Amino acid sequence: MLNLQRNLLSVALASAITLAATGVHAQTATGDETNTQPEATELDTVVVTGIRAGIEGAISKKRDSSSIVEAISAEDIGKLPDVSIAESIARLPGLAAQRVAGRAQVISVRGLSPDFSTTLLNGREMVSTGDNRSVEFDQYPSELVNGVTVYKTPDASLVGQGLSGTIDMQTIRPLAYDGSAVMIGGRYSRNSLDGAANADADGQRLNATWIGKFADDTFGIAIGYSHINGAIQENQVGWYEPWQQVGDGWRPGVDAGTYYSDGVKALRRTGYADRDGLMATLQFRPSNAWTSTLDLFYTKAEQEDTANQFEVNLSGWNGGYSPGLLLTDVTTNGNGTFTGGTANNVYPLVRGMYNKREDEINAFGWLNEFSVGQVEIVADVGYSKATRDELNLENNLQLYPMPQLDSVDLVVSQSGFSQLAPGLDYSDPSALYLNNTIYGSGYGKVPSVEDELKTFRLVGTIPAGGWFSGVDVGLNYADRKKDKTQPEGNINLGAQGPVPVGADLQYSPVNLGFAGIGYIPAWNVPAAVERYMSFQPVDDLNYLIPKAWTVNEEITSGFARADIDTEWGGVPVTGNIGVQVQHVDQSSSSNYWDGSQPVGSQVIPIEKGKTYTDVLPSMNLAFSFEHEQMLRVALARQVARPRVDQLRSSMEFGVDVANLRPGASGGNPELDPWRANAFDISYEKYFGTKAYVAAAYFYKDLRSYIYTQTRDDYDFTDQVAAWMEANANTLPPGAVVQNTGNFTAPFNGKGGALQGLELTASLPFELFSDALTGFGMVASASFFDSDIEILDPESASSVGSDPIALPGLSDRVYNWTLYYERNGFEARVNQRRRSDFIGEIGNFNGNRSLRYVVGENITDAQLSYSFSSGSLAGMTLLLQGSNLTNEAYQTYAGSKDRPLEFIEWGRTITFGVNYRF
Repeated sequence: MLNLQRNLLSVALASAITLAATGVHAQTATGDETNTQPEATELDTVVVTGIRAGIEGAISKKRDSSSIVEAISAEDIGKLPDVSIAESIARLPGLAAQRVAGRAQVISVRGLSPDFSTTLLNGREMVSTGDNRSVEFDQYPSELVNGVTVYKTPDASLVGQGLSGTIDMQTIRPLAYDGSAVMIGGRYSRNSLDGAANADADGQRLNATWIGKFADDTFGIAIGYSHINGAIQENQVGWYEPWQQVGDGWRPGVDAGTYYSDGVKALRRTGYADRDGLMATLQFRPSNAWTSTLDLFYTKAEQEDTANQFEVNLSGWNGGYSPGLLLTDVTTNGNGTFTGGTANNVYPLVRGMYNKREDEINAFGWLNEFSVGQVEIVADVGYSKATRDELNLENNLQLYPMPQLDSVDLVVSQSGFSQLAPGLDYSDPSALYLNNTIYGSGYGKVPSVEDELKTFRLVGTIPAGGWFSGVDVGLNYADRKKDKTQPEGNINLGAQGPVPVGADLQYSPVNLGFAGIGYIPAWNVPAAVERYMSFQPVDDLNYLIPKAWTVNEEITSGFARADIDTEWGGVPVTGNIGVQVQHVDQSSSSNYWDGSQPVGSQVIPIEKGKTYTDVLPSMNLAFSFEHEQMLRVALARQVARPRVDQLRSSMEFGVDVANLRPGASGGNPELDPWRANAFDISYEKYFGTKAYVAAAYFYKDLRSYIYTQTRDDYDFTDQVAAWMEANANTLPPGAVVQNTGNFTAPFNGKGGALQGLELTASLPFELFSDALTGFGMVASASFFDSDIEILDPESASSVGSDPIALPGLSDRVYNWTLYYERNGFEARVNQRRRSDFIGEIGNFNGNRSLRYVVGENITDAQLSYSFSSGSLAGMTLLLQGSNLTNEAYQTYAGSKDRPLEFIEWGRTITFGVNYRF
């Protein structure tokens, strides 16, 4: 854990050095003394473009905000440089991304997991295609987003404010744009892992944006379209969860007490990811008294991939064939961890794991702003809906005829691909049969999610006097409904019995040489299921019942905020003070299974919920000193809503007949939110809109935290009554089942403290020497510390049962960008780093699994040239490289010598052309 006192001293020293270097000092008036007027920093006035335009736009947003914020501003229309907005957001101070399928997808703000932040689009809260609230940012094309503001401190009027932060994405406002414009672009990319199976390594990306203004600039239209087709190429070796200490004789040949994994797989994943996005904004301003803005946003994404994998069960389970598992030449390290050996008498599988996912997001918003005398009125209505549909299919093949036991040489690696070299040949597709293997012939799932949100907002602003420039009073209403279903079932062999996959369904074999295996077959999994197998997913089995649920939320928020604009002791002070009152009505409807009930009555509805009210005061103060120095202070009471899946009412219920005591596990619709008291302070020194340095400290006192616990006094009265009625004739005379028992579910528990330091600098080097004109740097370093401990981690197999740190918390996060821009030429190199953290990973069962994630160091670069004259004026050529070092994604269990996943997604090189006219 970091030493915050030491870092505080570092901040103080850094601030002192900055003040000394720039020759600034603050003077405040006392008595009849008069402040010395600020001396403006003399910098050349030039028209900036490209990365400098984006940087200066972001600096202006940060400087002018009444809250502590970070900002991104597009260099030009449709010209944020990243594939999705996730990569752009992840470069901001105090923010970090977690990669999924090689793409930055979810964002942690200030060391807290994505569940603690809220995402807005044009000020309206957005739905999610995931199981919970956290937005999957790779659904949002960077070309359709004109800017992002991350509010690290809330104010009373901020809708859907998060506990760690609020991320607001903005699209273009055509009437605010200078003139009309058209931007079109195209890019071609290639992944360094090259093509395999039926998928190539190429990708394409197209985008177009049009802005038009009409009727003397009273009517404006902005329309944007983005299409991307990206290659999915992945190499992976993964070990089974959990790594556990084996007992004597549990795994023959392995000493008791050794940490050991019960299986290992190596795979090549291939496929594609398509995404189409559309944005449209219409603005009408017939007079200064009325502006009407209509926002439309749509994305549709489709991902299809197949993992062709070689897998070995090392637990001794081999379908009952003799002889049994025997490990020879076993090696271990000083930490008692299995590091290699030969697994004899095993029965490897060749598997095809197919996944197809379709996501769709629709968002609509209509904003009307009125001026009635000195009163400003804002009315805004919003609607958004997200859907996700998936198809997961599994084929299992083994050498035929059965059994053909094998010996596999194993070498465990914690910093590269582990090796698993079989003794038999698995490259011949005619020798591998679809069969009832040791894992059956296959399994399938059809998950589906629908998330719908309706909002309405009404705000009135009236002028005020004294310290205050105006007072905002408003009301916001949000009605959200989220449904999830997950039918599943076995994929069974057809009447033809064991059979090899036909040659017409075979793809090119994939090479698992990186793991020591060589080539294995790859094939069309859905076609094989259709031709040789049967799949009838169901949702009414006992273990499937809790996977379907509906959660409803109605949140009514009223607020009052006074905007501060005054002087204290001769020091200009701006900001706001206010309070938000939030009333929540939450409920969930689902089912639970009671196997003791008569057939046809075993699925029993259950609905629960609660209401509560939170009062959330907040204050933001910004003190403006000489030489463009600013000191910000903020205090707030903050909340974060529980995860949606935690609010489900579904449960697995049963009665221990021996003790006449009920028990269950499931969700908890009666949860309170996370609550925290927060303090922020930030020192910022600006150099016009060209540069700034900043040092910020924050402290959050989380009054509660939600984690999985077992309560022994949970009231099961309704469930017991139904159970007693069904089992009255089988119980001993006079026997009565208790109404209270053990319930394992999310509950509110003890909180703790989270604190952090954020150091930021955005500096064009021309500030130091004219010889460095065109060069510059944007850099940040963030340090976080928390004493919060999750006492009984959910899905704890890989992090252990001892208390753990906050999921998503990296102690250190670094970002830097070096750039050069001059005379149309632009070059930039970016690196984003984060230290180890506990990630929340979706496992095979579709549940969250906690795993330690090795810190990452992602390096990207871009070269471009823009023509400013001649027949090519308006054209920009660019060359990009993403993940240039092919940084691996690694997870582990407990300690790094017990790996879980080692994944490479390759580096991607992109060539593109943009044209603006």
